[in-house]
Amino acid sequence: MQAVWSIAPCTVEAVHQIISHHHKLKETSTRTLLRRLEKKGYLTHESDGRAYVYRAVEPARSLAARAVKQIIDRFCRGSVEELVSGMVEAKVFNEREMERLEKFVGGRRPKTK
Repeated sequence: MQAVWSIAPCTVEAVHQIISHHHKLKETSTRTLLRRLEKKGYLTHESDGRAYVYRAVEPARSLAARAVKQIIDRFCRGSVEELVSGMVEAKVFNEREMERLEKFVGGRRPKTK
């Protein structure tokens, strides 16, 4: 997905060129991965002659939010508080990240009169 987001719209060949720097995959494997991602609803494609041109259905941040929502629903009984408190207890956030999150959440709170 990172490769698609970075160069979208993109062909199988373009994605393969990027990911082959880090993973030993054949181009046919890249093609299969892209088809599977499309089947799962993450990508869409248009035909350009014989080539498929892929695009992400949604930006990375939106997809990440959707994935976290699924984690919350499946593992935390729908509780965002349970997820975040578990992450704080597991020291997932460093001090700087905690401060930035506090500031971000505080800035989103509705102002009381």
